[in-house]
Amino acid sequence: MECTVKWVGEAKFLAETGSGHSVVMEGAGDLGGKNQAPRPMEMILLGAGGCTAYDVVLILKRGRHAVDGCEVKLTAERAEADPKVFTKIHYHYTVSGRNLKPETVERAIKLSADKYCSASIMLGKTAEITHDFTIVDTTISA
Repeated sequence: MECTVKWVGEAKFLAETGSGHSVVMEGAGDLGGKNQAPRPMEMILLGAGGCTAYDVVLILKRGRHAVDGCEVKLTAERAEADPKVFTKIHYHYTVSGRNLKPETVERAIKLSADKYCSASIMLGKTAEITHDFTIVDTTISA
């Protein structure tokens, strides 16, 4: 895996992935940013959220569960002093589907957190990570 990050002026950077995708990032306003792109640390949270959401959906689908949607809201705290690493991250999952059981969703989240989501597991080296979830039943009653 590889990527290239190129400074494109002011506090903006263009990141290009080895798989051929691009994203713009920008530094904070107090460091010259103009709030026109995500901050690099926000991108780290985005990556962890994408990683775990992908895992949860895949685990539920492989188990033949009728999952219709998955959203993860991550809320993080950072250290006060440099390096301002994440110290706490809370993941709140909203999983929608038909007749999903809490224990099934909880198992999928636990598997992602403990075994599959390399981004979350890596962040867990510096941050206390917690999870909770809500299930939205999309079963249409007759």
